Amino acid sequence: MMKFDCGWYVLYVKSCWEKKVHESLKEISLESFLPQVKTVKQWSDRKKVTMKPLFPSYVFVYINSSLGFHKALSVNGAFSYIRFGKEYARVQEKEINQIKLLTGDESIEGIEITSHRPKVGEIKKITYGPLKGLSCEIIKAYNHKKIIVRIDSLQQNIMATIPLCVLEE
Repeated sequence: MMKFDCGWYVLYVKSCWEKKVHESLKEISLESFLPQVKTVKQWSDRKKVTMKPLFPSYVFVYINSSLGFHKALSVNGAFSYIRFGKEYARVQEKEINQIKLLTGDESIEGIEITSHRPKVGEIKKITYGPLKGLSCEIIKAYNHKKIIVRIDSLQQNIMATIPLCVLEE
């Protein structure tokens, strides 16, 4: 029997089955969260606004017992829990609440997810802020918010820690 911790787990589900799995989990009295974002589908004659999962093939499920852990896996369309090595991926309540706020805010549009992190050695152009227009080389990438770049100008190296969002894609 595994050592069990209560919390939000990430359930990997069959492609395009996120909504079905989410509903099935609720039907068996498990708390489930499926963050969705509005998307506009364009056809030649019309536009249609639909909701699509923010994280394709993932459904978050709150598990508070080993029975619940196994019940969630028994839902049609559920494959497995996401793991990193031997550890099951868990999401903090605070992070779930932040995602709920983000996806529930009508004024926020165009939400996209990317797992891309710049690679050390990549040359990027800075698109915003006081360094806008300069090219830089990625020296170290800690995460999406903190990267160290080297800017070659005037034959001097300027080292700066800048957010990923100010670099061109």
